Amino acid sequence: MASNPLSNLFGKSPIAPIQQHMLSAKECAETLAAFMEAAIANDWTEAKTQQKNITKLEHDADKLKKQVRIQLPKSLFLPVPRSDLLDLVTVQDHIANTSKDIAGLMLGRQMEIPEKLSELMRDYLQLSIDTVRQAHRAIEELDELLESGFRGREVDFVETLIIELDRLEHENDKVQVKIRAALFKLESDMPPVNVVFLYKIIDWVGELANEAQKVGSRLQILLAR
Repeated sequence: MASNPLSNLFGKSPIAPIQQHMLSAKECAETLAAFMEAAIANDWTEAKTQQKNITKLEHDADKLKKQVRIQLPKSLFLPVPRSDLLDLVTVQDHIANTSKDIAGLMLGRQMEIPEKLSELMRDYLQLSIDTVRQAHRAIEELDELLESGFRGREVDFVETLIIELDRLEHENDKVQVKIRAALFKLESDMPPVNVVFLYKIIDWVGELANEAQKVGSRLQILLAR
């Protein structure tokens, strides 16, 4: 079969690895749900299994990040700057890294979640995961955006996804305030060091949603080019 000169010129599309990278980041966050359930149940054997799963997914994301950096063409044929796409991947990677950090710290310290916080923690984490999933939905449209030259109806559709992404992140912020207030009421009954690290976990779970929103912000930058 004769080679396609345009394929030779452009090389492999950089978009599929970017989308696969976001998928791995999303799966890292999603696996935290099973990890958290194990931690709440003080089942550290299962928690270790889920932590290993998260670590593997984060490692897969790292390999994809390197693939994108190598594969992304340094030409002028992309309708958006190469640097913007690299920035997008960097933000996506923070989701995977934060997921690994949460599981690693909780497992290493075998952190117990107070019973009065357990349901609120489940809801809080799930909302962060939902926010990451929404960011993934937006990234799944990246190939369509590229094909349309970042113009037309596809842009309008992605903007609606980003609006919902922002809403989810805002809801996550409100739940973070609630869980912090609930923890404050329990502080006097807990070892101070446990309180400090639990606040850190609360911050990091919120950071998952923040980084997901930043994915949407990077997409908005691409749409505005």
